[in-house]
Amino acid sequence: MATIERVRTDLYRVPLANHLTDSTHGVMMDFELVTVRIDDSDGASGVGYTYTVNHGGAAVAMMIERDLSTCLLGADADRIEQRWQDMWWCLHYAGRGGHQTSAISAVDIALWDLLGMKAGMPLWKLFGGYDPRVPVYAGGIDLEFPTNRLLDQADGFLAQGFRAIKMKVGRADLREDVARVAAMREHLGDGFPLMVDANMKWSVDEALRAARAFLPFDLTWIEEPTIPDDLAGNARIVAHGQHAIAAGENLHTIYDFAQAIDRGALTLPEPDVSNIGGYSGFRKVAALAEAHNLRLTSHGVHDLTIHSLAAAPHRTYMEAHGFGLDDYITEPMRIVDGFATASDRPGHGVELDFHGLTALDAA
Repeated sequence: MATIERVRTDLYRVPLANHLTDSTHGVMMDFELVTVRIDDSDGASGVGYTYTVNHGGAAVAMMIERDLSTCLLGADADRIEQRWQDMWWCLHYAGRGGHQTSAISAVDIALWDLLGMKAGMPLWKLFGGYDPRVPVYAGGIDLEFPTNRLLDQADGFLAQGFRAIKMKVGRADLREDVARVAAMREHLGDGFPLMVDANMKWSVDEALRAARAFLPFDLTWIEEPTIPDDLAGNARIVAHGQHAIAAGENLHTIYDFAQAIDRGALTLPEPDVSNIGGYSGFRKVAALAEAHNLRLTSHGVHDLTIHSLAAAPHRTYMEAHGFGLDDYITEPMRIVDGFATASDRPGHGVELDFHGLTALDAA
């Protein structure tokens, strides 16, 4: 039995080359990266990470450093579900979601990476394996871009190999959103997969009004039209908005997803592996979606997420974020003709350049 001998937690600030904007976060100048490195008694190592936008990373890092490490050291590294349950109950008074599941996510990802390294298998195969080629879309974070810059960005995405694009909506005047979506649709042409993301900006009535206004533009989906807590409101949008509704990046437990699915509050579950409890949580949400005959998408951290979607037969497009972590990864994910291919390297295959990252003090 290999036991956990060391849990190392680090906090970094990753600056964004271009300041990004959406309707709820405002201007995003950087993000905070929380990494976890786990060594076991056999000498094997695994790496996991999560992130926060602008603020909050220190709280996640401290939760792992001060609390989770105490219930991990000396434990069997291969019993990942048991370790997950230990972490959940260790911190359940501190969250049952939110920062708690972000902290658990980073550790869980590291444990799965460790197991994959020891097994000599990539995680997508360890998870059962379906198809390593995963359709991917470019997730633009561009609400305040002028229209000409928005279209230039779309051209850049096309040049990078993307064949599906998401843009931000949720400006103060709906007419501006409609004009921008119309310009993007004309620029990309009929039939090109185009999604929009409101980042929870609207009330239910505003979301329904926007959905009606967007009908001429053949959107693949509308994402997060209103706050995730309003299940009844989201269900109204699903029932009457005449669009597919993607949501879930702000749902942090499998119970949140179960309730949203049961209430008909979304049609495309969108878990984030870095805040849903890692690969363990993501795979449970994927099973919920499949059991309810729903297609599966994702949010963020595409270099990690691809292994989960490469093992899911009901996946649809995976999001590729605009964040700048690619500069710190030895072999960033490549997009070829609208697809990314999961690595065949053992574990998740992501090698971070720790020396190039800018460390922060979590204390």
